[in-house]
Amino acid sequence: MASNLEIGLMVFMLATFVGLEVIRKVSPLLHTPLMSLTNAISAISVVGAILIISNEEATTLSKVLGFIAITAAVTNIVSGFLITDRMLKMFKKREGKR
Repeated sequence: MASNLEIGLMVFMLATFVGLEVIRKVSPLLHTPLMSLTNAISAISVVGAILIISNEEATTLSKVLGFIAITAAVTNIVSGFLITDRMLKMFKKREGKR
């Protein structure tokens, strides 16, 4: 029988592959409006990876994979905020030009 850690790791890996397939099929025109959604999903991934890493029964492999997941998700969150901020600046009126 699989332990809770193994089940959690399997769910995490399955969610990663499903998430990649869902995002890959989205039209490029919709990527920027969906940034807030992907940031929320990435935040859930960070929490899940932290829970896996912090488990006392965590193996070295699960700790390494959890660290990689945290790094990738945090990079996605930060870049999502930067892209969204850049997009919002495009819609602001410029001072001096009419």
